[in-house]
Amino acid sequence: MTRNNPPRSGGSAGRSGRSGGRPGQVAHPKWSNRSARPAATDREGYTAQTAPRAPREEAPADERTAPQGRRPGKQTVRPPKALRTGEPKSGAAAKRASTAASGPRAESKPRVPSGDPLVGERYEVEVGPVAHGGGHCVARHEGRVLFVRHTLPGERVIAQVTEGTTTSRFLRADAVEVLEPAKERIAAPCPFAGPGKCGGCDWQHVTPGGQRKLKGQVLTEQLAKLGGLTPAEAGWDGSVEPVGGKLPAGEVPAWRTRVQYTVDPETGRAGLRRHRSHDVQPIDRCLIAAEGVTELGVEARDWDGVAAVEAVAATGSSDRQVILRPRPGEQLPLVELDRPVSISRVDEQGLFHRVHGRTFVRERAAGRTWRVSEGGFWQIHPQAPDTLVDAVLEGLDPQWGEMALDLYCGVGLFAGALADRVGEDGAVLGIESFKQAVADARHNLAALENVRIECDRVETLLPRTGITATDLIVLDPPRSGAGRETVAHLVGLEARRIAYVACDPAALARDLAFFREGGYRPVSLRAFDLFPMTHHFECVAILEPVGEGPGGNE
Repeated sequence: MTRNNPPRSGGSAGRSGRSGGRPGQVAHPKWSNRSARPAATDREGYTAQTAPRAPREEAPADERTAPQGRRPGKQTVRPPKALRTGEPKSGAAAKRASTAASGPRAESKPRVPSGDPLVGERYEVEVGPVAHGGGHCVARHEGRVLFVRHTLPGERVIAQVTEGTTTSRFLRADAVEVLEPAKERIAAPCPFAGPGKCGGCDWQHVTPGGQRKLKGQVLTEQLAKLGGLTPAEAGWDGSVEPVGGKLPAGEVPAWRTRVQYTVDPETGRAGLRRHRSHDVQPIDRCLIAAEGVTELGVEARDWDGVAAVEAVAATGSSDRQVILRPRPGEQLPLVELDRPVSISRVDEQGLFHRVHGRTFVRERAAGRTWRVSEGGFWQIHPQAPDTLVDAVLEGLDPQWGEMALDLYCGVGLFAGALADRVGEDGAVLGIESFKQAVADARHNLAALENVRIECDRVETLLPRTGITATDLIVLDPPRSGAGRETVAHLVGLEARRIAYVACDPAALARDLAFFREGGYRPVSLRAFDLFPMTHHFECVAILEPVGEGPGGNE
């Protein structure tokens, strides 16, 4: 048996007429020894085109100052669930997309909006419900929709238009004056939060409980609108669970272990992008940055000749990493920071080059140490990996000898946790499209002979595996979701349980509707506030075939 190839078994009848294994067990598929290694694309290659949008809103340009990588989150470099520092997403794919955008295809003239500009106009409005994506609420003025940031439902504010014309279907605006505040409103702890300032946080002006309430309202609305589900039908208690200990009033959780700074070309100072803008907001400290990032002192030094600086502080190790993107034609400066750190650079083609130290950081989660290389995805909240693994394992309840799939597996976090539970008589197949993440996953799980990791897009490779049945499935797709075609293939595998990890509630709700068409229903749904101060959060849904489990309908 070769390393990373799961054990194979034959045998007589299994459950539901499937062949192989003991009764109640799906046979291990006979994976081909032939290596399939087509050119892989980054798992987040289309995130920029599928950014979260508000109701009835056309897809906006990628908001670089927003969680991905989810994965927030899924964060940094998946760009990702990324740097999402703009949210948790940026990374290799985003960087390649950015480079490509500067090529010949990007030379077409931008579309000039029709109508007279309304930017700067002020309207007194009563604020309605929170909307999905962007940290804004819905208001109306003379019948036209305004998406207003820096406000809360129920408030009366003066909204100043930031985007839109007399012919626009909707306008974007900032609340520049609060006439009647909501009870959840507080003074923003960060001096760089507010209208016209840093776009990295959406809810600095809201109490922690108020933030989770807003996220719960978004999830409720998306489940109903796109999934046709009530919270009860989704198996959700309506809460967004806090992660981490309670902090004193006014103190901000420092959770972001990966931060992508943009450098102001005129001053050479590192900062964060303003909302929906390429303009840089200089800062002296990001309050939500983890201590390991803050102690590097990125904001205090001159970055002349550099376009972007990404700072990474690993959880569970002392590893620190800085990834630099020099401006075209500029030489890399001598980097002197306040702590020992590995240095890499990204060239104009989006390729990584080691300058000093390691090309990866070591993270600690789920009882293992994980190598995460440049461009690889890792959750940016220190407690996110363990939180999500625990939720997935609790929901799936893996049994010894079962077969499991880990789709969009990244560096192998869920695959490793599943392998421990299904044991040497079980098998886990992980599929990931980003080549470096696959290399990391194979390194991280090299000691587990019941795990195999393949490199390709899920929708491309899965039908070619020859797998016709499995016991368990974990899928942690990019922000765009899995999609109807992939879901249709998964329901055909007749898994007894499926765990869906989602960084976008709209994509989750759409895919839950597709699963329902295929005969699967959510039996539990949990939401986690893994990106405080932003509009992002993470969900874990557990699905079972209709007719199985308590309350099922035959």
